[in-house]
Amino acid sequence: MLFASGGFKVKLYDIEQEQITNALENIRKELKRLEQSDSLKGSLSAEQQLSLISGCSNITEAVEGAMHIQECVPENLDLKKKIFAQLDRIVDDRVILSSSSSCLMPSKLFAGLVHVKQCIVAHPVNPPYYVPLVELVPHPETAPATMDRTHALMRKIGQSPVRVLKEIDGFVLNRLQYAIISEAWRLLEDGVVSPCDLDLVMSDGLGMRYAFIGPLETMHLNAEGMLSYCDRYSEGMKRVLKTFGPVPEFSGATVEKVHQAMRTKVPDDPEHLAARRQWRDDCLKKLAKLKSQLQPE
Repeated sequence: MLFASGGFKVKLYDIEQEQITNALENIRKELKRLEQSDSLKGSLSAEQQLSLISGCSNITEAVEGAMHIQECVPENLDLKKKIFAQLDRIVDDRVILSSSSSCLMPSKLFAGLVHVKQCIVAHPVNPPYYVPLVELVPHPETAPATMDRTHALMRKIGQSPVRVLKEIDGFVLNRLQYAIISEAWRLLEDGVVSPCDLDLVMSDGLGMRYAFIGPLETMHLNAEGMLSYCDRYSEGMKRVLKTFGPVPEFSGATVEKVHQAMRTKVPDDPEHLAARRQWRDDCLKKLAKLKSQLQPE
């Protein structure tokens, strides 16, 4: 949907024809819904965008003439490597081979490929239609032109690409996310706060701020600049950071406590989870619209 919104012709490939059929039908419904709510991305109508998207169950036909291939199979290293080995045998020297992996290292994903210079991880954030961030993570042998072309393409379709300058386990977004999850879990295990109040600290506290500025700019604005902030608060930060405990196990009594709290808030049957995800996506859609109106001049 994002690539079609930018006017690009898109081919969906899967080994199961039913997956392709279902995807095309879901895309049709979603684009029509977005058009009706005046939330459709790009300058083309829903029908025009739909006309750009087709399905294909033959991988060779699917990639013929492609300028960019975005792999989106499940987060399984062997499966992803199998796909890229297939692609490596049939692509030319111009197409970019990109993975949506959220934390698999490019050096493992693309090891031994002839076209390794054309390979890159372009990790989107779920749901990508409303959350524009894309992490671009190179293999050590990825050509600079591959990074530049992927960055330009993501910008063209309205995403916000960031350049991860060297590969690291978990990339950037998940390392930050896991740090928050880890400390949240320790606070719950230590009986400091309830699960619902913990989430409230983020949704009605830090999250409000971080929807528009990051932690570094927050520091900068919360004092008379960064040097002032570090001078004023560094000792307190270091003192608190030294009290952080070991990596949690994410099991036992705490996981049961959190599970019950989350089930009370959102029952974990498919219907309730789907409804809550739809609500989340609608909120993100409105936030994205608001952010576009509030861009600094």
